[in-house]
Amino acid sequence: MRISLNWLREIVDITMTPEELAHTLTMAGFEVEEIEDRRTWADGVVIGKVLECQRHPNADKLSVTKVDIGKGEPLNIVCGAPNVRADIYVAVATVGTYLPKIDVKIRAANLRGVRSEGMICSLAELGLSKESAGIHIFDEVGAHSRAPLQLGDDVRPLLGLDDTILDLTATANRADALCMVGIAREVAALTGATLRLPQPDTLSIPTTEGLAISVLQPQACPAYIGTVIEGIKIAPSPEWLQQRLQAAGMRPINNVVDATNYIMLEWGQPLHAFDRDSLCRDVTCNVSTITIGVRFAESGESLKTLDGQSRNLTSQTLLITANDRPVALAGVMGGEATEVGDTTQNLLLEAALFDSVAIRRSARSLGLRTEASARYERGVNYAELELACRRAISLIQQIAGGTAVSQQIADRRPDMGTLSRSIQLRLDRVNQILGLVDLGDTDGELQPDEMQQILTALGCQVTPDAEKERVWIVTVPPYRYRDLEREIDLIEEIARVYGYDKFCTTLPEATEFGFLSVEQQLTRQIREAMRAAGLTELMHYSLVKPGEDRQVVLANPLFAEYAALRTDLIAGLVDAFQYNLEQGNGALNGFEIGRIFTQDEAGIDEMEAIGGILGGDPTQGKWVSAGRDRPMSWYEAKGILDSVFQRLGLLIEYQPSRQDTRLHPGRTASLWLQGNRLGVFGQLHPQLRQERGLPDEVYVFQLDLDLLFDALDVEEMLVPRFKPYSTYPAADRDIAFFAPVDVSVAELERAIAHAGGQLLESVELFDEYRGQGVPTGQRSLAFRLVYRASDRTLTDAEVEPVHQKVRESLVEKFSLNLRS
Repeated sequence: MRISLNWLREIVDITMTPEELAHTLTMAGFEVEEIEDRRTWADGVVIGKVLECQRHPNADKLSVTKVDIGKGEPLNIVCGAPNVRADIYVAVATVGTYLPKIDVKIRAANLRGVRSEGMICSLAELGLSKESAGIHIFDEVGAHSRAPLQLGDDVRPLLGLDDTILDLTATANRADALCMVGIAREVAALTGATLRLPQPDTLSIPTTEGLAISVLQPQACPAYIGTVIEGIKIAPSPEWLQQRLQAAGMRPINNVVDATNYIMLEWGQPLHAFDRDSLCRDVTCNVSTITIGVRFAESGESLKTLDGQSRNLTSQTLLITANDRPVALAGVMGGEATEVGDTTQNLLLEAALFDSVAIRRSARSLGLRTEASARYERGVNYAELELACRRAISLIQQIAGGTAVSQQIADRRPDMGTLSRSIQLRLDRVNQILGLVDLGDTDGELQPDEMQQILTALGCQVTPDAEKERVWIVTVPPYRYRDLEREIDLIEEIARVYGYDKFCTTLPEATEFGFLSVEQQLTRQIREAMRAAGLTELMHYSLVKPGEDRQVVLANPLFAEYAALRTDLIAGLVDAFQYNLEQGNGALNGFEIGRIFTQDEAGIDEMEAIGGILGGDPTQGKWVSAGRDRPMSWYEAKGILDSVFQRLGLLIEYQPSRQDTRLHPGRTASLWLQGNRLGVFGQLHPQLRQERGLPDEVYVFQLDLDLLFDALDVEEMLVPRFKPYSTYPAADRDIAFFAPVDVSVAELERAIAHAGGQLLESVELFDEYRGQGVPTGQRSLAFRLVYRASDRTLTDAEVEPVHQKVRESLVEKFSLNLRS
């Protein structure tokens, strides 16, 4: 919000410089983003009178003028404005003046052979407008005092350039600070200055039968005041009013609209003026009676708003109607058909309270945000509606004439006494929360009289609790009803007004070095292993399209494409693979670490997972394949994953799986770690690959990251220990047999390791064959077993019994047919 210091000084006594006030407000929670010192815009610009004006002898579009600035001989000034003429009062920038808005320093110069000793200024050159058709011409009487203009006087007071603007931001909970009165109250509390709130005139307005109020949605519109003002005269606003609106960043329109905007800026209460006669231009309307209604829009209704756009309304749009015909968007923007214009003679002035939620939904449904809706969305003060209304009526009658002939009120507000609350404040609790304050030579606690003085300055009533010592009962003023609800809110106000910088800072006696948690260390270790295997890390949104089973669907999504939480990582990885192919980037080998979410009868489950996708050619050079990519085989993809597990020191078992319909039923395995299901690895189903246009060999995996953490979070894994290796040679033995195809290699390896005991160092499958010579339903497998001892060279007499035990164990457990 833009705050004019000249306007603010009329409400509260300020002795601070703009910089000091900006610092005070910023430290109190109102961040001042910019200080706009308008006094520098026209420093050295004075009032002058054009005595003579003649055409330039050497230029058709230039004029040569004689300008009297009340000091010595008239100045000879060459001017190019089309509206320059004799006997007008103008703003003259003398030689040596710097105009920062156009970055020009005035110097005497010869223009087309004629000497020019200054410049006659337009409003654009003084920073008051973006464009100007010509120079600015003053009336012959002053804008404020109505006294005759004095040649040579500073033009800044006449143009409102003797002012400084503070552009500040109020926090969302401080709706009361979105107006000059609210900021004035804050300044008075922070500085102890005297507050002089503008008081409206006492009005006596009759209640006639020509106006009726019908509020069908009392919850959305707790109060509505309609006032008919007749006999007004539309004209430009007085200079002082236009200058204040411009300082606040608003464009002057006419005296009536400007008056409503002025009161909104002053009291924070949005108002709207209708052309009363336009409300009754519908042929179905009885001119003698207008019924102003408040309701939600119906399907198919539309309204052309003041910005000239025709808007299709929704059921969430709150409307103002005249005899049930939409005429305005309640609390947001008026309608074009009832706009106050040059021909308006009679007004209907609206002063209303609207529910913040209703206005927020209404404005969002139409994509509109205005000064009025911004205030209603945060919450308008319920207690000062009538005050702002009377102030607006008085101001309109003052600058536009007219007489208030009728007023109707529909009021469903709760009793005014309920708009205040009493909060118990414990002095000991205040000092416990805020700590010690810096008293100069020593530290101490806040004193009770200081706290009471602060709360009183904020408009609270403070009375001691009759039953408890060092306890106060604080009654909150109505305009702070929305944000002062609890004891901690009062404590925050005390700290804010007293000054956060005045409290002592206490640092810990000793600081500790930062460190990574175990999960962070392990995540980095896993990420390093994945990258070492040649995989690129990917990142996707956790939000996906809805439509899958067990999805968690958002109640209020930003976009329909991101309306649910993902249930796995595989879907996003497949999309990324397809996107890279379509963009000509080739196949993608990547992994992702992220959260997945599922929902069932027990509630919502959230877990960490790691997924990956493989399908690119693993070879670097392509001399053998004539430059063509070679598809990755199932065993190569599994080898990449195994290399990751080997780097992490994990022993993983693979078991056949057909649970995921997106994966090939004969080329999918479930992964098991220490008897727990770790995840899944497999080739994409041919049908899915065909639908997506993917290569034939694409493999995906998804692992439970929490299970990996549990397996890696052991001392041996976190701190690897050196184990001495054997210097003695190994003894190799091969074993081959026919095994049923439904017996997995993992089961066979587990049985071999169990039977081999401590002498068995490793087991490796090196051959598989199916075809001629192999019984139906079986396959030929060959394993190489390596035996080794750490303290001696094994002899055949030691190895053969162990190897025979392995053979017998396999035959006994799986009924195998040994081939060797």
